[in-house]
Amino acid sequence: MEKDIIIRLHKNFEECAHRDGDVEFWYARELQVLLGYDKWQNFETVIEKAKAGCTKAKQLIDDHFADVSKTIHMPKGASKEIPDTKLTRYACYLIAQNGDPRKEEIAFAMTYFAVQTRKQEILEKRLAEWERIQSREKLTLSERELSGILFERGVDNQGFARIRSQGDSALFGGNTTNDMKKKLNVPDKRALADFLPDITIQAKDLATKITNHNVKKDEFFEGETKIDNEHVKNNRNMRDMLIKNGIYPESLPADEDIKKLERRVNSEDKKLPKQIQKLK
Repeated sequence: MEKDIIIRLHKNFEECAHRDGDVEFWYARELQVLLGYDKWQNFETVIEKAKAGCTKAKQLIDDHFADVSKTIHMPKGASKEIPDTKLTRYACYLIAQNGDPRKEEIAFAMTYFAVQTRKQEILEKRLAEWERIQSREKLTLSERELSGILFERGVDNQGFARIRSQGDSALFGGNTTNDMKKKLNVPDKRALADFLPDITIQAKDLATKITNHNVKKDEFFEGETKIDNEHVKNNRNMRDMLIKNGIYPESLPADEDIKKLERRVNSEDKKLPKQIQKLK
């Protein structure tokens, strides 16, 4: 996520925070706007999912969600009462967790409400970690889709492995998957992508998605060779784009083991309800 977007979102979320004594909270109606939801009815559905998650985490809903009413002004000087909800930081986190992951506001909110500090540099670091985890999950799904497409087109698992390896070789300038694993000290039984930086994971994912799209739309894409050529072309295009921006994927250092990162992030998230103040 671009730094200027992070700065803007950080400012918006900070300005909507309220306090009741020493307890920090947000109003659901204001959070709805912050998270990019146009209709209250749609946002109410997300709130209900968040409440279910609160119960599942063995937390009392009333400690984190408090129903209130709010007066809004109407035309011609009239006013009316509308329902609203006071939300703790943990409640907001659960709402973001159940929101639309395609919204950049949701990605930011997941981090903003998960960490205790307001320091922007800490938020940026955590957001980068969260985005890398999401990129890795997306790559897993796109590769799973490619495997299914290949099976339908008469290519077995060994053929899928060869196609994926040829794609890696095209992306990494002739370096095979095993070459890159040795270069980055990746354990033999672990996937290379688990140790790649986010930008390389996204490049692999986009190349795979393009392969999936083109093979699915063309019924004449049959057999390993044609699909392999398509996948190599798409990875080579990704490489060319990166190089034009001064990025050589085979020269980038390894990033933290994604499984270790996931464990740390999940552990921090599980501690959240115990650290957050409850509504009075």
